[in-house]
Amino acid sequence: MFAIFYCTDIQSVQAQMTYLPHYTSKNGLASNNCYFILQDQKGFIWIATDNGISRFDGTNFQNFTIEDGLPDTQILQMKEDQFGRIWFFALNGQLSYLQDGKFYNRENSELLKKLSFNTVIVSFLMDKQGRIWLGTNSNLIVCWDGKRIKKYVSPNPEDKFINAFIHEDEQGNIFSYSDLSVQKFNGKTFSIIKSDVQPLSYMTATNTANKSLLYLDKSGLQELTGGKINNIIPIPQNLIKNMSGYFYYDNLAKEVWIANANGSFALDKNGKTVQYLQDIPVNQVIKDNNQNMWFATNAGIYMLPNINNRLSIIDAESGLSSNVIKSITKDGKNRLWLGTDDAVIDVLTINNYQVNEIGLDDFKKYKTIKQINFDSRNQSIYFSSDYGMGVFKNIYNSINEVNYLKETNNSMFVIKHFSLDEKSNRLALALSSGVVFLSDRLNTLEFNSLKYREKQDFIKDRSYHVFYDRNGTLWFSNINGLSQFANGKLIKHFEKHPLLTKRINDIQQLADGTLILATDGYGLLFYKNNHIAKQITQKDGLTNNICTKIFVKNNEIWVLTNKGVNKIANYPAKPSVANFDYGKDLLSDDINSLFIDDSTAYFATNKGLILFKYNNKNISRNLPKVYVTSIIKDNERLPVNQKNFTFETGNNTILFTFSAVDFTTSDITYRYRLSENSAWVETRTRRLDFSSLQSGDYIFEVSAKSQNGNWGPSAKIAFSITKHFWQSLWFLSILILLVAYIFYKVAVYITRKQKDKEQEQLLLKNKVLMLEQQALQAMMNPHFVFNVMNSIQHYINTQNTASANRVLTGFARLIRKNLEICTKSYITLEEELEYLNLYLKLEKNRFGEKLKYAFTVDEEIDREETLIPSMLLQPYVENAIWHGIMPKETGGEIQINIKIKDNDYLNIEIIDDGIGIDNSLKNKSGTHVSKGMQLTRERLNLLGQIAAKPIHLTVKQMTTNGTIVSIAIPLK
Repeated sequence: MFAIFYCTDIQSVQAQMTYLPHYTSKNGLASNNCYFILQDQKGFIWIATDNGISRFDGTNFQNFTIEDGLPDTQILQMKEDQFGRIWFFALNGQLSYLQDGKFYNRENSELLKKLSFNTVIVSFLMDKQGRIWLGTNSNLIVCWDGKRIKKYVSPNPEDKFINAFIHEDEQGNIFSYSDLSVQKFNGKTFSIIKSDVQPLSYMTATNTANKSLLYLDKSGLQELTGGKINNIIPIPQNLIKNMSGYFYYDNLAKEVWIANANGSFALDKNGKTVQYLQDIPVNQVIKDNNQNMWFATNAGIYMLPNINNRLSIIDAESGLSSNVIKSITKDGKNRLWLGTDDAVIDVLTINNYQVNEIGLDDFKKYKTIKQINFDSRNQSIYFSSDYGMGVFKNIYNSINEVNYLKETNNSMFVIKHFSLDEKSNRLALALSSGVVFLSDRLNTLEFNSLKYREKQDFIKDRSYHVFYDRNGTLWFSNINGLSQFANGKLIKHFEKHPLLTKRINDIQQLADGTLILATDGYGLLFYKNNHIAKQITQKDGLTNNICTKIFVKNNEIWVLTNKGVNKIANYPAKPSVANFDYGKDLLSDDINSLFIDDSTAYFATNKGLILFKYNNKNISRNLPKVYVTSIIKDNERLPVNQKNFTFETGNNTILFTFSAVDFTTSDITYRYRLSENSAWVETRTRRLDFSSLQSGDYIFEVSAKSQNGNWGPSAKIAFSITKHFWQSLWFLSILILLVAYIFYKVAVYITRKQKDKEQEQLLLKNKVLMLEQQALQAMMNPHFVFNVMNSIQHYINTQNTASANRVLTGFARLIRKNLEICTKSYITLEEELEYLNLYLKLEKNRFGEKLKYAFTVDEEIDREETLIPSMLLQPYVENAIWHGIMPKETGGEIQINIKIKDNDYLNIEIIDDGIGIDNSLKNKSGTHVSKGMQLTRERLNLLGQIAAKPIHLTVKQMTTNGTIVSIAIPLK
């Protein structure tokens, strides 16, 4: 389709505006009302405000107020002397200074107490003798020579020292330049001299390092050197009259920067004038060590980066048709084509900044030009919005005609992206309905959605991006993921890897054929030979994982994310990710597209066209040097320049704050350690607390690096924590001797106790042996032996030889068994039962049916393995027969029960149904005690003392008659 534009407007763009980073109280500044800026020897920027002072390292502001030691909240001026002390001049006339991280004022310094005046200090000078001179806004000049304070007052009303600026010349002469006079110090007092040096005010004079005086007068910038006045730069009267603050002279560039009520002006000797911060009152201008300019204003501070790091802005105010630039490309004649959001394409000629505004005829359809590409093959420019596409043909001849993409049936379509094949005239469209191919974009910019041929000129499913690689192969991303279409064959790469199923916003190609995929939340994917070679994400340095655009130039990869701009270099050898942090206010979340040429990067943003030189060989990156800014122990601030500390042991809490100065980036990483032999620990914080450290020697070491650079030099602070008295050598020696002595005494005591116990056990064993012998004697009761012998004699006399032999044999076996067990302290249960059985048989032979007995042994008991004390049961059985059963006319029965109790004890019960032990004792005439039972009880007590567990014995009468003897023996 052919159409004519409704208008073509040609105009010149004003000079592009330079971007100045702006810092206010929202960024951490103490106040927006800033009076003075100073850079100290370490590189920190100090800002004097009406709410204290701020120290800036390029990333963070640290603020100081009265609570930190300032004499007043309103600090008007600052100076640093040759000893590194930073002096602060307050509105209330009081002085304070910062040295080694500590503030000194009239409360903690006798000198400052004496240097306290009810007047504002307007100038400060430390001469070559080390004397400090102070000029004030009243009739007073003060000199401190290190010992005494001298005050000088002019007696003449016409010659007062009002707003005196103090200067020292090359010969060491001291001069006072005030509103009313010029006076010279003669060693004792000041006297008036004639001079052509007439600074406008104390703000328009400054002392140089070579002892010359630079000042502004009504004609411009002058220099007093060697007694001669040299005119350096003339300044127009209108700028002189509107002077509102201090000035700065750049000796290298031969420029003077003046602070004006309408902004800041830079002038050179040729009369060239450049204005910055138009209509913003500026109080002071300085240049830092990195050639950045700083401006103190009533609206915060501004920084003009050095010429190698400056960003420029071209917007509607500069001559573009709109501030909102959605797309960008560059043709072969060094012209930028900018797609806007108001149905206009701006053509910007870079050489002269001339702009052609090309308005499109369908405002609604082409309101937002989202994509614009240069077709170098056919010298054409293709552009697209959401709902249409067009092409400018033969752009080097004319830009007055355009062809529009047409759908044959006039059906509506939504364009997501398009791609031009560099090897042919093919065109691919990513539509909401799928991917459409046009075989001849030059002659037939048309398609028919009703006659799609699957995999010939159409691939269904909603698509996002299309890309022709160098070989003419089409790659595209749709709702399924990444696919490839070549030679009529569809290859679904998303089926091979889960990451390839994610949404892909852009595709580009490296020289080695690697595809770079910008994903929506997964960073960058590098795809080669059907596999993902690498993934770069936020962990590797990207500002965000949502990547929107890619541009490849000179094998460097530029990436737009929704949080800023990144550049990746050295891929694939050693990829490094850099971000452009110094332009973060502009290059942040509203960048729409980009174009990179050999030296300049261009960004289409919602604030206009942003550009900067990125390939400047003059750019030098110094390694960041870190400084320890404060050391606080137990709430006490310590001097930071002291290299070694000794702390008493205890609950120590040591706080270190540190910072590296870098005004080009806030992407600074720190590392620290407490010993030169320990591993480094990386951190992003600038504050470290160490509490409850053990005694010993430490070296706190910290260094910094910016982005992917190298580590800078370290700052070191050594400190020692003394040991507790009980950790000292003398205490440990005494403790070792004391422990050794105690150990010796305990060993002697234990040895003695062991010997005593062994001797006691030996005595117990001897006593047990003696009791065993007595028990053996008791077991062979004389009455029992006599009765057995009578029975044998009776059987012999009655010629009953069988009974005599039986009794004699049983008695002989009993005697032999008695002799066997008397040599043992413990015998088996089987042996004990056998012995009792022999004894009871002999007793029954005598008493006949009058004596009955029975044994009951638990089947779980192993008679051969269970051990009991020898000669234990027979005395109780004998006692039961003679004192329990025999007194009964009807006789009785003895029951012997043996069983396991609680798995640990063998329980033996001897039960008789005799008259009972209590009844038997009552019938005795005296206090009869069974000798056998008494010996047995004593033996059991002694065995219980020797063994681990005691033997329990109880003898008691049952209810009316009968006795039960219970013995619990620990199992062995």
